[in-house]
Amino acid sequence: MPTPPILTVQDVSISFGAVRAVNGVSLALAPGERHALLGTNGAGKTTLFNAISGEVPLTAGGIAFKGSDISRLRPHQRARLGIGRTFQTSLTFADRSVEDNLRVAVMGSRGPRFSLRPWRHHREQVEAARACAARFRLDEVLAQPVATLSYGQQRELEIAMALAGEPELLLMDEPAAGMSPQGRGRLVEILRGLPRRITMLFVEHDMDVALSLADRITVMRDGAVVASGTPSDIRANPLVREIYLGGKH
Repeated sequence: MPTPPILTVQDVSISFGAVRAVNGVSLALAPGERHALLGTNGAGKTTLFNAISGEVPLTAGGIAFKGSDISRLRPHQRARLGIGRTFQTSLTFADRSVEDNLRVAVMGSRGPRFSLRPWRHHREQVEAARACAARFRLDEVLAQPVATLSYGQQRELEIAMALAGEPELLLMDEPAAGMSPQGRGRLVEILRGLPRRITMLFVEHDMDVALSLADRITVMRDGAVVASGTPSDIRANPLVREIYLGGKH
């Protein structure tokens, strides 16, 4: 008997007034899958991604997580179910240390959320924060303010914070955006090393990152899915080549 999908997007459409940004998109992610959403600007991928995380309401269709309808849940409710996400622009406390940021992320997801006890008494949360830092090789900069980190380290910190909540589904919006080639390679290496109990869905403009990290890829254009398959399928797809290299649309 096949394993049921962890995430199901069924006939989703999203309109902003007269503009239909997403038009009848369906996809399903198996547990542990790494799935990339590709497409040029205006393809609708980010709108779909934001609908999955709860930032954008659906016009039609539905979204299910582990078999339960989450179409009307707010972002924080989806987070409580085990969905974590990152954004195109890092959302961190720039004037606080790396460790403080990770502690906030751990406390927000694992509680207790309101406590007058000093941090040193929350040993489990402290250890969890430091483990997240070590996974992303940020343990040497734990005491540094986030503002002093390189751009790549800030992106890594945001992903570490999203993982602090131990999500079953991690949504990443252009995780490698703006990073150097060396930084992108390091990030891909870290993400590849994450346990398969974490399913990933990510929007990415960098085709090389998507092809090297994803098990499956969905390509969108004009709000609809135009191709879906393995990295090998996508490499060989003439329509995808046309979209990315130019030509008639």
